[in-house]
Amino acid sequence: MDMLKTIAPKTTQLNADDLIGNRSLTITITQAVAGPGIDQPVALHYEGGLPFLPCKSMRRVLVNCWGQDASKYVGRSLTLYRDEKVRFGGAEVGGIRISHMSHISEPMTMALTASRAQRKPYTVQPLAGATPTPEDKATQEAFDSLLQEAYGATTLEGINDVAKKATKASKGVLKIKTDEMRDIVTKKRAEFQRQPGEDG
Repeated sequence: MDMLKTIAPKTTQLNADDLIGNRSLTITITQAVAGPGIDQPVALHYEGGLPFLPCKSMRRVLVNCWGQDASKYVGRSLTLYRDEKVRFGGAEVGGIRISHMSHISEPMTMALTASRAQRKPYTVQPLAGATPTPEDKATQEAFDSLLQEAYGATTLEGINDVAKKATKASKGVLKIKTDEMRDIVTKKRAEFQRQPGEDG
């Protein structure tokens, strides 16, 4: 007899207690829809299990790694695990965390709120064996071309034009790429604005 089945909670969503015993669960998202309430505004559905309703910290991870358009999450994969140290009401009660994600090319680290007065770095690893869709690859390649255009810009007008294109093309692009674009645009604009005019 599998004792885990005898302690499974009666619920309509995936719970941290479902992952007791150092279990992890890799899911492929089939739907990203509105959740049941204000505290749980997003429900990620997958085959063969109850929906995953990410907490605010894990929603921040999703946005950092995959962007803000949840419709792009369909077909992508996550590995979930139980973190025993998640606190609620001052006590360690355990919670679901994301350890790996598809559609990222390298580990992604971000600062997440650990308490009202403290933020801690949180790292998500690329999910091995996950293959980007042709649409995702085309999006990344198009943005890479814009990055090259930004690096090669020689006028303020030119870098502003690239920035406009990048804003329109940034949906679904890896955050590390959009950060790189923001940094180069900022640097180039400052450089061109410091240059004297033709009569100066």
